[in-house]
Amino acid sequence: MKRRSIIVGVIIVAAVIGVLIPGRHTDKQKTIGISQSAKDLYYCPMHPSFTSDKPGNCAICGMSLVKREVNPHESTKQPGERKLLYYRNPMNAAVTSPVPMKDQMGMDYVPVYEEDTTSARTSGVYISPEKQQLIGVKKGRVEKRKLSGQILTVGRIAYDPSLFTAQQEYLQAFKGSRTIHKDEGYLDEQSGALTKSMKQKLLAMGMSEGEITGLEKRGKPQQNLYLPTSEDTNVWVYVTIYEYEAELVKAGTPVEIRAIAYPGQVFEGKVIAVTPIIETATRTLKVRALVDNPENKLKLEMFVNVVIKYDLGDKIAVPEEAVMHAGTRDIVFVTGANGHFESRVVKLGNKAGDYYEVLEGLAENEEVATSGNFLIDSESKLNAVLDKTAEPNK
Repeated sequence: MKRRSIIVGVIIVAAVIGVLIPGRHTDKQKTIGISQSAKDLYYCPMHPSFTSDKPGNCAICGMSLVKREVNPHESTKQPGERKLLYYRNPMNAAVTSPVPMKDQMGMDYVPVYEEDTTSARTSGVYISPEKQQLIGVKKGRVEKRKLSGQILTVGRIAYDPSLFTAQQEYLQAFKGSRTIHKDEGYLDEQSGALTKSMKQKLLAMGMSEGEITGLEKRGKPQQNLYLPTSEDTNVWVYVTIYEYEAELVKAGTPVEIRAIAYPGQVFEGKVIAVTPIIETATRTLKVRALVDNPENKLKLEMFVNVVIKYDLGDKIAVPEEAVMHAGTRDIVFVTGANGHFESRVVKLGNKAGDYYEVLEGLAENEEVATSGNFLIDSESKLNAVLDKTAEPNK
């Protein structure tokens, strides 16, 4: 009888344990499921501040909520479990703050946690390979290349009696100062002052120091400015360039001239001087170029089309498509590991063809996004809004 009671008791205990053990396992599975579902976040594309932990519609505009893309390489810890280090500018990771704040465009600074500092490249926006293909993201390399370009502008064959006369006057003053003996004191001083004054006038009219020296040696004004003779095989061309192009055009820069009177024919020459005075009304400069004129085809005051070719040499350059102009800043998105893109403020130099010269902000061989930049920028701003959302709306 006692033996039977013991057997019954063992069976009852086993049954109780059998019930309890599966229950505990089920509770663990439920806990894991709740933790997993808590990671999902749905947001409204038009109102990113409205979020939810389940699919549905936006309470503001009625649009279907979109599931937020999760970075598989991101830490699974909740923000409350991580050590907050500082806040960074969403458009420039190098600018940080110890407290929450907004940038000049009103965007909130992004919190940076301890594990986020293991790699500077992971501080940007994450976009999966599938989404990159969907929005058409393309990439290009920052590299040193030979930069050259051309300026397309207009000009006219110079007819300049004023400059011709000024050259005559300068030569008279220059020759006169050389004939006066130094012992004549006062006359020598007056002659020198007149020569200097006439030289300043020529400089203001666009002649260079080298041209004036050549004028002194030649002893006669440039006849092709006024009434060319059969001996003149070249003409002066006055070319107009804008203020921002002044650095690109220097003495010796090659030019090509085309006139509608001679279709298909190119007249070659080079820049001799750039006037030192800007036209206040148009913000332009006048360039003086000496151009070959075989058979005297180019006539005075004739309008021509001009191509000025410039060479910047070997420079670190970034494709034009990679640059976003945001107010006073120029921004590119540098590609990082595992689908990350980091916004970088850069300082650019001159533009040559389809490339910009890079002065600061990028290093050779870095990779940048050359297409889809605006969508990457939108994703970055969207993530900044979602990151500051502490709890989803119910």
